[in-house]
Amino acid sequence: MQRWPLVILTGPTAVGKTALSLALAKKLDAQIISADSMQIYKKMNIGTAKILPGQMQGVRHYLVDELMPDEPFNVVAFQRMARRAMKEITDQGKIPLVVGGTGFYIQALLRDIDFTENDGDMAFRRELEAIAHTQGPQALYERLLAVDPESAEKIHAHNVKRVIRALEFYEKTGTKISAHNAEQSQKTSPYNSACFVLTLPREILYERIDRRVDEMMKQGLLDEVRALLDEGYDPGLVSMQGLGYKEFIPYFSGARSLEESVYILKRDTRHFAKRQLTWFRREKDVVWINKNDYADEAHILEYILKQLKERGIYNG
Repeated sequence: MQRWPLVILTGPTAVGKTALSLALAKKLDAQIISADSMQIYKKMNIGTAKILPGQMQGVRHYLVDELMPDEPFNVVAFQRMARRAMKEITDQGKIPLVVGGTGFYIQALLRDIDFTENDGDMAFRRELEAIAHTQGPQALYERLLAVDPESAEKIHAHNVKRVIRALEFYEKTGTKISAHNAEQSQKTSPYNSACFVLTLPREILYERIDRRVDEMMKQGLLDEVRALLDEGYDPGLVSMQGLGYKEFIPYFSGARSLEESVYILKRDTRHFAKRQLTWFRREKDVVWINKNDYADEAHILEYILKQLKERGIYNG
């Protein structure tokens, strides 16, 4: 069976993936698929640090600016759309370059994880959400302990979303999600792939995050959030709960000062970057690139191309 080439460039937020991805795409004659849970949304440019058409340097981007903020987008939709984009790219004789920091999305694509158990029936989920609301998260968590203690051991009792997903999976399939995840994690990738994780020392990364937030504020992030609320987008939407948006909703309701909102955004983005790095450390067969170990991006690019030649993905 032919294994299609696939290159992945990932890493925590604000590490500098965008500039390097453009240089790499041009070297590889690649097209880019965004693996970002927020850049898919239109009208949400500043808070998502989205690459705009005028910045793409002629490189085709997929899964950027494709959905309205009230349209659903999750790992299943990402997997479907990304596979379609990959076929389109490879049919042109080009290499798909997946760029973004949503590790779960990348894993789902790379390992071809099967999400067919998501049948779209929301009734049981609504029932579980009602229990969480009326009886509290602990009541749900105890249900999970009873049917899947292995998952319960890995999920915090207050992480209601993950507890519900595990219970929902068990209800619909009769199988523990812990067993399913263990099985899926052993799947080999159908692609001839290479995954590069960009990183920086924590203090430098955190400084970059703080500077990025300051720059977003100068670019008009507050006006962007206000415009979305004025257009009637519900604050409870998945898109509106994204970093850069949910932090300012209390400001507009008068419950929080602007200064505090900016502080919380910086803090939560740093926490998010930490979680991203934790996710990537769990992954097998990734190439870590500490940007501080290289004189400049040209040397990083040279190293990546060397790795791709050794794997038979690039022969330029």
